[in-house]
Amino acid sequence: MPSHRIGRTTEDIRRELTAIFRELKDPRIQGLISIVRVDVTNDLSYCTVYISAMEGLQQAKTAVTGLKSASGFIRRELGRRLKLRHVPELLFHATDSIEYGANISRLLSDLKDGEEEDEN
Repeated sequence: MPSHRIGRTTEDIRRELTAIFRELKDPRIQGLISIVRVDVTNDLSYCTVYISAMEGLQQAKTAVTGLKSASGFIRRELGRRLKLRHVPELLFHATDSIEYGANISRLLSDLKDGEEEDEN
Protein backbone atom coordinates (compact mmCIF):
# COMPACT_ATOMS: atom_id res chain seq x y z
CA MET A 1 0.00 0.00 0.00
CA PRO A 2 1.51 3.34 -0.99
CA SER A 3 2.57 5.58 1.86
CA HIS A 4 0.50 8.53 0.63
CA ARG A 5 -2.65 6.45 1.12
CA ILE A 6 -1.65 5.66 4.71
CA GLY A 7 -0.95 9.35 5.32
CA ARG A 8 -4.31 10.38 3.88
CA THR A 9 -6.13 7.72 5.91
CA THR A 10 -4.28 8.83 9.07
CA GLU A 11 -5.38 12.44 8.55
CA ASP A 12 -8.96 11.33 7.87
CA ILE A 13 -8.99 9.27 11.07
CA ARG A 14 -7.58 12.18 13.07
CA ARG A 15 -10.18 14.60 11.70
CA GLU A 16 -13.09 12.25 12.40
CA LEU A 17 -11.83 11.31 15.87
CA THR A 18 -11.73 15.00 16.77
CA ALA A 19 -15.36 15.35 15.70
CA ILE A 20 -16.39 12.17 17.56
CA PHE A 21 -14.64 13.30 20.77
CA ARG A 22 -16.73 16.49 20.76
CA GLU A 23 -19.91 14.39 20.72
CA LEU A 24 -18.95 12.12 23.62
CA LYS A 25 -20.78 12.78 26.86
CA ASP A 26 -18.44 10.99 29.27
CA PRO A 27 -17.32 13.46 31.99
CA ARG A 28 -13.82 11.94 31.96
CA ILE A 29 -13.35 13.10 28.37
CA GLN A 30 -14.65 16.67 28.80
CA GLY A 31 -12.20 19.55 28.94
CA LEU A 32 -9.36 20.67 26.75
CA ILE A 33 -8.30 17.36 25.22
CA SER A 34 -6.25 17.27 22.08
CA ILE A 35 -5.12 14.58 19.69
CA VAL A 36 -1.37 15.01 19.46
CA ARG A 37 -0.55 12.28 16.95
CA VAL A 38 -2.20 9.37 15.18
CA ASP A 39 -0.16 6.39 13.97
CA VAL A 40 -1.72 3.72 11.76
CA THR A 41 -0.03 0.42 10.93
CA ASN A 42 0.57 -0.41 7.26
CA ASP A 43 -2.17 -3.05 7.21
CA LEU A 44 -4.67 -0.70 8.95
CA SER A 45 -5.18 -3.17 11.79
CA TYR A 46 -4.12 -0.87 14.66
CA CYS A 47 -4.38 2.85 15.19
CA THR A 48 -2.46 4.45 18.08
CA VAL A 49 -3.90 7.77 19.22
CA TYR A 50 -1.82 10.02 21.49
CA ILE A 51 -3.96 12.22 23.74
CA SER A 52 -2.88 15.31 25.67
CA ALA A 53 -4.79 17.58 28.03
CA MET A 54 -4.16 21.20 28.93
CA GLU A 55 -4.70 20.38 32.63
CA GLY A 56 -1.77 17.96 32.64
CA LEU A 57 -0.82 14.33 32.34
CA GLN A 58 -3.21 13.12 35.05
CA GLN A 59 -6.21 14.57 33.18
CA ALA A 60 -4.95 12.97 29.96
CA LYS A 61 -4.76 9.58 31.71
CA THR A 62 -8.31 10.03 32.98
CA ALA A 63 -9.44 10.88 29.45
CA VAL A 64 -7.68 7.79 28.08
CA THR A 65 -9.60 5.65 30.58
CA GLY A 66 -12.86 7.16 29.34
CA LEU A 67 -11.85 6.72 25.70
CA LYS A 68 -10.95 3.08 26.24
CA SER A 69 -14.38 2.41 27.69
CA ALA A 70 -16.00 4.15 24.70
CA SER A 71 -13.70 2.59 22.08
CA GLY A 72 -16.42 0.33 20.67
CA PHE A 73 -18.70 3.28 20.00
CA ILE A 74 -15.81 5.36 18.63
CA ARG A 75 -14.73 2.55 16.31
CA ARG A 76 -18.29 2.03 15.02
CA GLU A 77 -18.71 5.77 14.36
CA LEU A 78 -15.33 5.91 12.64
CA GLY A 79 -16.30 3.04 10.36
CA ARG A 80 -19.60 4.66 9.52
CA ARG A 81 -18.06 8.03 8.72
CA LEU A 82 -15.02 6.86 6.75
CA LYS A 83 -16.51 3.86 4.93
CA LEU A 84 -13.47 1.70 5.64
CA ARG A 85 -13.64 -2.01 4.92
CA HIS A 86 -11.70 -2.77 8.09
CA VAL A 87 -11.72 -0.22 10.90
CA PRO A 88 -8.45 -0.35 12.86
CA GLU A 89 -8.43 -1.24 16.54
CA LEU A 90 -7.94 1.95 18.54
CA LEU A 91 -5.16 2.18 21.13
CA PHE A 92 -5.12 5.33 23.27
CA HIS A 93 -2.02 6.66 25.04
CA ALA A 94 -1.66 9.72 27.29
CA THR A 95 1.12 12.23 26.74
CA ASP A 96 1.99 15.54 28.33
CA SER A 97 3.10 17.39 25.20
CA ILE A 98 0.64 20.30 25.57
CA GLU A 99 1.75 20.89 29.15
CA TYR A 100 5.39 20.58 28.06
CA GLY A 101 4.87 23.07 25.21
CA ALA A 102 3.12 25.53 27.52
CA ASN A 103 6.00 25.26 29.97
CA ILE A 104 8.57 25.95 27.21
CA SER A 105 6.51 28.94 26.05
CA ARG A 106 6.34 30.27 29.62
CA LEU A 107 10.13 29.89 30.02
CA LEU A 108 10.77 31.74 26.74
CA SER A 109 8.46 34.59 27.72
CA ASP A 110 10.21 34.83 31.11
CA LEU A 111 13.57 35.09 29.30
CA LYS A 112 12.17 37.77 27.01
CA ASP A 113 10.81 39.74 29.97
CA GLY A 114 14.19 39.44 31.72
CA GLU A 115 16.03 40.79 28.66
CA GLU A 116 13.64 43.74 28.40
CA GLU A 117 14.23 44.61 32.07
CA ASP A 118 18.00 44.47 31.56
CA GLU A 119 17.75 46.91 28.64
CA ASN A 120 15.79 49.44 30.70
